[in-house]
Amino acid sequence: MAANNDQAPPTPCSPPKPHCLIIPYPAQGHINPMLQFSKRLIPRGVRITLVNTRFISKTVANSSSSSAAACSTTIHLATISDGFDEGGFAAAGSTDAYISTFERIGSQTLSQLITDLSETEYPATCVIYDPFIPWCLDVAKRFGLTAAAFFTQSCAVGSIYYHCHKGWLKPPVLEAQTLIPGLPPLEPKDMPSFIYVYGSYPAAFDMLLAQFDNIDKADWVLCNAIYELEQETADWLSKLWPMKTIGPTIPSMYLDQQLQDDKDYGFSIFKPDSKQCMDWLDNKPMGSVIYVSFGSMASLGPEQMEELSHGLKNSNHYFLWVVRASEEAKLPLNFDPSEKGLIVSWCPQLEVLNHCAVGCFVTHCGWNSTLEALSLGVPMVAMPQWTDQGTNAKYIEDVWKMGLRAEADQDGIVKREVVEKCLKEVMAGKKGQEMKRNAEQWKRVMKEAASEGGSSDRNINEFVDSLIHKKL
Repeated sequence: MAANNDQAPPTPCSPPKPHCLIIPYPAQGHINPMLQFSKRLIPRGVRITLVNTRFISKTVANSSSSSAAACSTTIHLATISDGFDEGGFAAAGSTDAYISTFERIGSQTLSQLITDLSETEYPATCVIYDPFIPWCLDVAKRFGLTAAAFFTQSCAVGSIYYHCHKGWLKPPVLEAQTLIPGLPPLEPKDMPSFIYVYGSYPAAFDMLLAQFDNIDKADWVLCNAIYELEQETADWLSKLWPMKTIGPTIPSMYLDQQLQDDKDYGFSIFKPDSKQCMDWLDNKPMGSVIYVSFGSMASLGPEQMEELSHGLKNSNHYFLWVVRASEEAKLPLNFDPSEKGLIVSWCPQLEVLNHCAVGCFVTHCGWNSTLEALSLGVPMVAMPQWTDQGTNAKYIEDVWKMGLRAEADQDGIVKREVVEKCLKEVMAGKKGQEMKRNAEQWKRVMKEAASEGGSSDRNINEFVDSLIHKKL
């Protein structure tokens, strides 16, 4: 039998996939957005290694609530050291000590990781880093790698901090209004807390300004934002750097559904009371529940907890309130939520916000929570605590018009009467109806941005294309 000579000639080996090291600042609110962004890169042909600190890695491994291990088949895991492998940030003693030690030890261990990978079939080609740890950019450049800064804050907040970094905005800002290109006029309370309460947490403020020390060396600047939400600010920042909006970084099944298995973040330090929360919500009428959560870090004082508890009760609406175990002792001794409310230590926030029974979200206005409410169309009552939350609250109320800010008194306390009034307005008032309509509009915008051909989808494609074809 004659040999078959009609076989196609062998094709040259395809080039290796781009390999991105994803390096978040070691806090849940920073890890989750970068993890979600990673999930968008994998189907586009990018290999991903998520690089956490050794302490965070052990914390996640010991948490039965975390499904991060489930991602390990597609998202590879590696660690570096912050110098506090057994205790993390809490073991450092101060923010200054943590930041300086993390830079020194982190630079060494990241360099060693990149060196070790260079001897495998999957060498690193790109570092996507959190600007809270700007030394990652310097390490990447020493190895000749592409470097992309990934901001986990809004464009507006990034612009404010950049103006401070350049000396164009000098805290404390006490003027009645401050004008910054691309932003609405800002009162002092609309600024990040480090700026209008100048001198609070000075080490943290220095870290926020240091985000921009070397950013001009970055090949890309990626922002967990949506172009349509902050168009003027995004355009202004794009004149400074090769900046692209790539948000919202929430699981795909709540947005565009391009990633069919992407239903949760895959990373949580706290164990949620999922069944209890969802069973309770299932028995409540549509739009009847106030959901209350201040995130994984914000801490209310006992007086504020008492005022909030009375405001919730006096609103005469059902409420689901997340009170972390570390905060439970601050609840009033005589407070009994059993008639109208449910208090849990943690919950699956996306599932809760997506539930038809939820009509309002009382939030500290952390950027991740704000994006989730925007993406799922839930009006908000804003109770900002610190950092960027006051700026996010300004946009929620005055720019996107899908919530009310519960104003604090001269002592920084939001009184029960204010809480009650805001809740009743958002849940059943005339303004509340307008907020619900606006919330539905923004929900559509968020979904369209993430969907195929949307603004964020196009920007992610452009970023990946540059990695694959080495256009940089």
